[in-house]
Amino acid sequence: MAGAGGMLTLPALLWAGLPPITALATNKVQSTLGTLSSAWNFFRKGHLELRPLLPSFVTALLGACLGTWTALSVGNELLALLLPVLLIAIGLYFLLAPKMTDENRQSRLSPAQFACTAAPLMGFYGGFFGPGMGSIFPFLLVWLLGYGLRKATAQTKAMVLSVNGVSAVIFIVGGHVNWSLAIAMSLAQVVGARLGSNLVISRGSALVQPVIVAVTLLVAFKLLVLP
Repeated sequence: MAGAGGMLTLPALLWAGLPPITALATNKVQSTLGTLSSAWNFFRKGHLELRPLLPSFVTALLGACLGTWTALSVGNELLALLLPVLLIAIGLYFLLAPKMTDENRQSRLSPAQFACTAAPLMGFYGGFFGPGMGSIFPFLLVWLLGYGLRKATAQTKAMVLSVNGVSAVIFIVGGHVNWSLAIAMSLAQVVGARLGSNLVISRGSALVQPVIVAVTLLVAFKLLVLP
């Protein structure tokens, strides 16, 4: 619904004691299946147009491959130090991000320019880390391409699906996934994603923005205050 599910699931996996790389890998697999359910729901109800962003899909996939390989190269010890800092930074972003609406607006970049700049950077971020990507992408689509929030949210589902999918495949090949957790979480993700995407379609930005803020506040509070 709000695209910030990784801000809950990744910290939960880390708090449960999984090594950072295993937590990232497991989170990618379950997130991919959940996003697939949500993206299909947007597509079959006519809210998803893939053709205008095809170049961005390609560059985002390349960025995701590079980001995932970077995470594997960094290793667990450095990731253990980096992940809490990244989560706090993403939390601050959501607290300060401007309000978005369902109205289309003037674009700042052409689709080709977006594909050469924002898309590969977000792909790298999604491959290396990921939480919050599903909420940062809509903001970029609104701010840079002039999309309304409902359209941006639908397009984001397909973009996140591709980024998380290629990252998950790399992690799977490397044998880093905790499959018992990934399968159980994936089943819950599919159900939750379907319910959440239906709420976005019916309620739009009036519901999405407050949920993003609420999730951010809860996660930031846990990271900053609670042991």
